[in-house]
Amino acid sequence: MKKMLQSQLKNVPQAEREKILAMVEKNPDLFVKIAGEVKENMKGGKDQLTAATEVMQRHKDEIQKLL
Repeated sequence: MKKMLQSQLKNVPQAEREKILAMVEKNPDLFVKIAGEVKENMKGGKDQLTAATEVMQRHKDEIQKLL
């Protein structure tokens, strides 16, 4: 999972990439759950950005705790 994330974040600045990877390592289950919800929203006809934005808004409190 870590290698996949690194490849997806290759254009993100190093400091931000490390911050994201640290959050995922702290609570990988949350991010698996988020990914599943985004996928379901996309199956429902939403584009990836809209689906991700909606799911991230629903989980923003949990994500902020990881920061």
